[in-house]
Amino acid sequence: MAVTEPAPAAATAAHEGILRRQAQRESAARTYARSLPIVPVRARGMTIEGADGRRYLDCLSGAGTLALGHNHPVVLEAIRKVIDSGAPLHVLDLATPVKDAFTTELFATLPRELADDARVQFCGPAGTDAVEAAFKLVRAATGRDGLLAFTGAYHGMTAGALAASGGATDVRVTRLPFPQTYRCPFGTGGERGAEIAARWTEHILDDPKGGVPAPGAMIVEPVQGEGGVNPAPDSWLRRMRDITRDRSIALIADEVQTGVGRTGAFWAVEHSGVVPDVMVLSKAIGGSLPLAVIVYRSGLDLWQPGAHAGTFRGNQLAMAAGSATLAYVRENRLAERAGTLGARMIAQLQALAADHPSIGDVRGRGLMIGIELVDPEAAPADVTAENGCAPPPDPALAAAVQRECLRRGLIVELGGRHSAVVRLLPPLTLTDEQATAVVDRLADALRAAERSSHRRTAAGRPADPGSLTRKTP
Repeated sequence: MAVTEPAPAAATAAHEGILRRQAQRESAARTYARSLPIVPVRARGMTIEGADGRRYLDCLSGAGTLALGHNHPVVLEAIRKVIDSGAPLHVLDLATPVKDAFTTELFATLPRELADDARVQFCGPAGTDAVEAAFKLVRAATGRDGLLAFTGAYHGMTAGALAASGGATDVRVTRLPFPQTYRCPFGTGGERGAEIAARWTEHILDDPKGGVPAPGAMIVEPVQGEGGVNPAPDSWLRRMRDITRDRSIALIADEVQTGVGRTGAFWAVEHSGVVPDVMVLSKAIGGSLPLAVIVYRSGLDLWQPGAHAGTFRGNQLAMAAGSATLAYVRENRLAERAGTLGARMIAQLQALAADHPSIGDVRGRGLMIGIELVDPEAAPADVTAENGCAPPPDPALAAAVQRECLRRGLIVELGGRHSAVVRLLPPLTLTDEQATAVVDRLADALRAAERSSHRRTAAGRPADPGSLTRKTP
């Protein structure tokens, strides 16, 4: 696989000037710009063209936002239609034909049991605000402040969402074990590990000396994204539904990244047949524009007017783009396509792992794929009945693979506990040819990164970890 050709001098100068001014002017909190030093100027489908003239296959997709890729014709047409109609673009929470159409299309995609008895709350245009709204909703409805969340979780960057995420230290949130096979906290993995995690959850909730405040809700990602692409076992998720229902605890499904066909079902909870009490939705539902909502059972709708408000909760362009995206995914069965193509890519990457001990695990669901990179020469970090000895994660190698991918015209993301998981989030419109190109470029980048790592190790110098800081905004 050839490395991307050098750009003309003038284009390179313009590109570098923009990046230099960004570094001078923007906050030190910027993330993607550090590991992906590109300047997008045009984009269509899965392809991005930078200011330097280079082209890239985008497997980041706006952190999963772009279900149809960049500038899909149906999205552009929907946006132009609203603009050309003279409709107001800002309406707070007033009713409009655009909002009515979006709500109707959204409800048509929801699990039927929820859609038949649902209310929708339009939130500020970010998933983290929808998470906050979900917490406020269930606390108002139940009168209980306690919250159950899981190790490895990521729910956003506002205070309440961070408190429920995996890196938090807020003791007001009870942290429960999320089942994993590759790095099972109980050393068993598989169905046995999931069973132990479920039993522990039941035990700590029912133990009068367990120290758990009366919980109003449990929040769970059907597939943990930022936590390293860890799919929740279907049987375990059904147990969580039973546990919460039996104890009158609201179950919140965070489908911000997993929704709109990403995992092979329109909503990831559908794999297990679970119907949550609240669904948190954002990213792809806005068709590439900012939009976030919560959908919940009508019995929870007990809060007062203005209990959760926001100036920009009436984004008409996002609702129009979202309606078009939801309909296109539904009508063209793109969720099923994501499941089929994702399974094929996972199988190809697992075959690659047979020749690369640095690939510790390949996992995911649909077009939400993670490749955990490890140091096979180091002492095992985890031992489980399922995978035997798992070497420690190798974040330096993962960062090197990301850089080598970029040199080959492929944009990938890193995630996981130690930023050692290479993440693939291609658009659902991914073609067979593009899928092959993604796997080929990733394989070539891995070989190059491994060669570089071996040379540095042989020279007695530690590998440069690069920039490992990252978070989804």
